[in-house]
Amino acid sequence: MAIKTHGTMAVDWEQRIDFDRLRRERLGRIKALLAKSELGALLCFDMNNVRYITSTNIGSWAQDKISRFTLLPQNDEPILWDFGSAARHHQQNCPWMGERSRAGIPLMRGAMTPEMGRSEDVAKKIRIELEMRGLLNQPLGVDVVEPPIMFALQKEGITVVDGQQLMSDAREIKTEDEISLLTQAAGMVDAAYYDLYKAMKPGMRESEAVGLVAQRLYEMGSEYVEGVNAISGERCSPHPHIFSDRAMRPGDPVYYDILHSYMGYRTCYYRTFAISSASRALNEAYKRCRDYLDASIQLIQPGRTTAEIAAVWPKAKEFGFPDEESAFALQMGHGIGLAIWEKPMISRLVSLDHPHEIKPGMVFALETFWPSTDGWSAARIEEEIVVTPTGHEVITRFPAEELLIAGAPFVTVSGTLPTLREPEPGPNREVKEMIAAAARAEAPAKVGA
Repeated sequence: MAIKTHGTMAVDWEQRIDFDRLRRERLGRIKALLAKSELGALLCFDMNNVRYITSTNIGSWAQDKISRFTLLPQNDEPILWDFGSAARHHQQNCPWMGERSRAGIPLMRGAMTPEMGRSEDVAKKIRIELEMRGLLNQPLGVDVVEPPIMFALQKEGITVVDGQQLMSDAREIKTEDEISLLTQAAGMVDAAYYDLYKAMKPGMRESEAVGLVAQRLYEMGSEYVEGVNAISGERCSPHPHIFSDRAMRPGDPVYYDILHSYMGYRTCYYRTFAISSASRALNEAYKRCRDYLDASIQLIQPGRTTAEIAAVWPKAKEFGFPDEESAFALQMGHGIGLAIWEKPMISRLVSLDHPHEIKPGMVFALETFWPSTDGWSAARIEEEIVVTPTGHEVITRFPAEELLIAGAPFVTVSGTLPTLREPEPGPNREVKEMIAAAARAEAPAKVGA
């Protein structure tokens, strides 16, 4: 294993995550791409892009608020407008930002009504900065924006264009410290899965499993448990993508996707289990799901393309969907970093016609799905992979080469019940003889009638 796993703390006696280098290299990457582009500046509202450029954060509660924004002008340093007192906090505690951290409040996803003038205020702030630098007549790249703010920018004479692709390009290749943080985040999920595996048993609800995982991750230092996708029993096929309060039963399949953030860096990490025992149909589905995943992992190396990876996965109609859009995300790959989904995306829906080159420093999550022949159970597995100069390294380590059984064994007078068994076992020899004897005894009566 070439990628090290560090502790979560900084120490003086060991070289671990170099956060100064992380901040410097992230900003350097987007500055370099911006310098080569036709854009005069980038304006970002996406929390992940704001963090990438400014190395600031105000907590997961702001993740979906679009309440912070940063401007990165050509050949200059970023300016951040943040939520109220957070701006002053950055001035005091983020010396790399200093006085370039300022208070600024946009629309709060529409909670600020038009007559309050917040859109116009944001647009004027941006126009002033662009004008000062002679960039007003150059295109302004914007990642995500509320329409009133975009219209206000245009009224200020600013040409608004797509800036999201430039940010996506910058974040596609991970730095050494980003890879270390992603590895640490995956290691925390390894531990959560171990606790979950030991705890699962008949009667445990999906919601209880979600709570157990969240507690474990926060105890280990997670800053944000985005979600725990817990799916069991007949809910497994088709995949509903949301947990419920359903109680697990003997023989149930159950699969999870654990998504959390460590220092901003995410996980997307599926595992499938069976409760007490597994049917042959589920086991066969698991094997096929694993084979598709392993085939795609083997193709991860520099110089190959996303089309080659997608080509080994089954067509949508092969597992019960009318087209690739309907089956999207069941057989897929995606970059992972400060966001769950980053470049490149890998899917039969897009990759065969639009291949993307695999490069060292990319970090993927590859995930596969396969429904059982019983019509209700299914398997779902996912691994995270770092592309190295000579190949790849898997950084998700909780065992998944075979289907794991939780909550076993059951012990009878004749020994332990097998973990591969059907929910309704076939009749034994004595039962068959009883049925046959009853049929023989009944036969004369029917004739006499």
